[in-house]
Amino acid sequence: MNHKIVLASTSPRRKDLLESVGIQFEIIAPSSDESLLSKENPEEYALRLSREKALSVSQNLDENTLVIGADTIVVVDNKILSKPKDEQDAKIMLSNISGRAHHVLTAFSITKGEDEILHTHIVGTEVIVKTLEPQEIEGYIKTQEPMDKAGAYGIQGVGAFMVKEVRGSYTNVVGLPLLEVLEALKKLGALELFSGDGFRK
Repeated sequence: MNHKIVLASTSPRRKDLLESVGIQFEIIAPSSDESLLSKENPEEYALRLSREKALSVSQNLDENTLVIGADTIVVVDNKILSKPKDEQDAKIMLSNISGRAHHVLTAFSITKGEDEILHTHIVGTEVIVKTLEPQEIEGYIKTQEPMDKAGAYGIQGVGAFMVKEVRGSYTNVVGLPLLEVLEALKKLGALELFSGDGFRK
C-alpha cells in the first residue's frame, strides 16, 4: 500500500536523519503535555509522549497516512534531564553528566487515524562523557548549542568533543533510532527494501 508518511516533529535532527536515507515525508508540528505524571518512570514518560505527539497529528489526517512521533530524553540516576531552562540549568546538567555514563532513551510511535497505534518502541543508548573542565562547560554553553537539547548537549554538533564512548545506536542519541524506525515502516508496508536510490514507498 502506498502510505503517505508524516513526521510529527519540528526537530531538524530527526528531519535530517530521515532525509539521509531517502525517505519522502512531510512535517507537521505535534502537541502534547510534557509534564511528568505521578509515578511515571522515564521509559513510560518517553513512550507516552511519542504516542501523544503522533496521535495529535494523525487524528486530523486520512487513514492512508502514517505518522511518526518521537521523544528523546537523557536519564541520569533514573532522573530525566530535559532541555535546560536557562544557562545555569545547562551548567548543572553538564556537570551531572561529566565524567560518567548516562542513558539516552528515544521512544517512537507510528499511528494512523484518530486513535490507531500501529507500532511503539523505545531504544536505549549508553553514552560515556569525559570529565569536563569548568572552562569547557562555560565555553560550550556560550555556543548556545546546549539550550535546545535534552541533557544540554548535541552529539552531532560541537558537543561531540565531550563524548568518550557510545554503546548502542548513535542515531538514537541524535534523536531517532533509524534502524528500528525503518524496520517498523517496512513491516507496516510503508517502505520497500533499500535500493541504490534509498528506500522507496
